[in-house]
Amino acid sequence: MKQVVSVSLGSAVRDHDTTIGLYHQEIHVKRRGCDGDIERAMSMLRELDNHVDAIGLGGIDRYLVVNGKRYEILDARRLAECAPHTPVVDGSGLKAIWEYRVIHQLVEQKIIIPDQKVLLVSALDRFGMAQAFYEQGFSTVAGDLIFSSHIDYPIMSVAELEKFARRLLPELVKMPFTTLYPTGAQQEQRSLDGIYDHYFAQADIVAGDFHFIRRYLPDDLSGKLMITNTTTEQDRQLLQERGLDTLITTTPVLSGRSFGTNVIEAAIVAATGVLPEQERWEDAVLGAELEWSFYGWKTI
Repeated sequence: MKQVVSVSLGSAVRDHDTTIGLYHQEIHVKRRGCDGDIERAMSMLRELDNHVDAIGLGGIDRYLVVNGKRYEILDARRLAECAPHTPVVDGSGLKAIWEYRVIHQLVEQKIIIPDQKVLLVSALDRFGMAQAFYEQGFSTVAGDLIFSSHIDYPIMSVAELEKFARRLLPELVKMPFTTLYPTGAQQEQRSLDGIYDHYFAQADIVAGDFHFIRRYLPDDLSGKLMITNTTTEQDRQLLQERGLDTLITTTPVLSGRSFGTNVIEAAIVAATGVLPEQERWEDAVLGAELEWSFYGWKTI
């Protein structure tokens, strides 16, 4: 059986393991959180090198891909270099292809409609999703500056998103990752000041990274649809308690939770031997026959 491990900078309380089927193969996948400790993650990566078939980097992006241009986060490069003999992936190759298609599928099936307003809490790490929303004509607020930098400036178009990427990312990727994104115990903390509640209130669809969503989650989500992943059973219960109508996870729910894109990407690499930078990657993703998962607590 192929073995895949996700080494995550996130909290260890979200650890999980299960067996999934891809390409008529069984693949054992584990998620191991390092509670924000980069040195611990590096040690774990060194131990796993040459002992598993593929490794996922969780809780951190190695590449931010904007309109085909890749920006590499230096902390993530340091981590990946700890396992020189085993493929190390971060999920960006899956997001660019699969999440783009998920949005188009949801429109085709009339689960979401372009008249709805979207809050995409972080678009630079999910350009495929952002591009699909903008292409389909959704009024979309990209909240990268709001939620990661606490600059109250909504980004309203692909052109504006690309402009900010060109200007900001070459320097931002050099910064310690912990200054850009919640890691370890920070992922379990929630902001109680409600400073960004109005962005949630104005949106019909809340989408993107669940840790950002969870951190700033308002008390009332009634009437809203959410598109995200990495949700556990406890997360889904929290969303239902807040009145969320519908939850869609872009990755399948396996043994009670939707794994991160880095895990699914690593599983595809393990099953096929194809890497995200290779020409056959799109065929490998589509051949995996992934499905998004739907939780409807109320009528859409």
